[in-house]
Amino acid sequence: MPLVVDGTVYVQGGSGQVVAVDALTGGIDWASEPTGFNIGPFGVAVDEERVYALDGSEGVLALDRRDGAELWSTDVTTTPTLGIDIQPVVVDDLVLVSSVPVSVGGIYTPGDRGVIHALDATSGEVRWRFDTVEGDLWGNPDVNAGGVAWYPPAADEKRGLAYFGVGNPAPFPGTPEWPNGTSRPGPNLYTNALVALDLATGELRWSHQVTPHDLFDRDQAHALIAEVGDRQVVVSAGKSGVLVGLDPDDGTPLWEREVGEHRNDDLEALDGPTEVAPGTFGGVLTPPSTADGVVFAAVVNAPSTLEPDEPAYIGAELGQADGEVVAVDAADGLLLWSSPVPGDPLGGTAVVGDLVVTALLDGTLVALHRDDGDVVWTGDAGGGVNGWLAALDDRLVVPVGNGDPPSLLALGLPPA
Repeated sequence: MPLVVDGTVYVQGGSGQVVAVDALTGGIDWASEPTGFNIGPFGVAVDEERVYALDGSEGVLALDRRDGAELWSTDVTTTPTLGIDIQPVVVDDLVLVSSVPVSVGGIYTPGDRGVIHALDATSGEVRWRFDTVEGDLWGNPDVNAGGVAWYPPAADEKRGLAYFGVGNPAPFPGTPEWPNGTSRPGPNLYTNALVALDLATGELRWSHQVTPHDLFDRDQAHALIAEVGDRQVVVSAGKSGVLVGLDPDDGTPLWEREVGEHRNDDLEALDGPTEVAPGTFGGVLTPPSTADGVVFAAVVNAPSTLEPDEPAYIGAELGQADGEVVAVDAADGLLLWSSPVPGDPLGGTAVVGDLVVTALLDGTLVALHRDDGDVVWTGDAGGGVNGWLAALDDRLVVPVGNGDPPSLLALGLPPA
């Protein structure tokens, strides 16, 4: 996702290069040196002095906001097969990121585990860590891997908390020797959960797991804070196709809402090839948004055929069915509306004015009315979109990552 700060758009590409672009003209103010390929997701964070981005697949770097000069770099991986695939978030003087057991070097290599890191914004030194895997990889580190934060946390400065969505355990669904995840008995905490971490210490305040002992790659990867009148609700969402409203103080569930297509996803074991929906690239794959007490989510309806004794790490085949954009009341989980979109909405959702906008993998932009979900406009981004849109006032900035060449597209509404 591009960030727009003080009239400048900051964005990172797949080569690791960070570019500062004039938000009005599209002119390039500066571009940093590439740091190496990253499979994504990735992006930047910005404070008054620095831009924070990923350093290849291993670390985090800070650049001078004025000219892109590198100020520090910190490696957060501990094995050759761990990676880092997350957009950093800067909160006060901390930069929040996570290592992941997926990288160009390996996928769910036994023993790899995702760890959340808080780095000092000035020096890059590690201030604290939180292991998203409880214990010794659920008793079998020679086979198991997992845990990860793929997406930025929701930061709650008033409570001093960061809410992180956590990804799946592995292997999934299983292996010939260990079918149906039998190498990792139990719920496999803290996977497929939302964890609330103390910003000062990294200590776990509370957690809520949506999919215990996951067999189907149910990353509960997203977290946001919705304003509901004079109170707040933390919303957890992910590839489970389940949104959960939680009390921000103690994690008490307030409501739960399924969205999109669901089929065989409540099975606790498979006995042969089985079509499961949401698939491994399905559900709320990309970040939702919120405004005025409503949560807007883009839903991918792409089932997967899974087997009990065969790992399925690559993901579902996309393009199988229309996706959806849904609106859910953050107060009680009521589904306010659900509207089909003609493809896979991999651009998340962005609220601008009275519209909620998403982008499809084929580059189609879809704007829906916030009140009823009616499609009021569609457009062509000029290339495929699998990044999230930045909304500011009456404009949108769209990262056209699958364009030829990749580009940024700025859209504006005409004056009233």
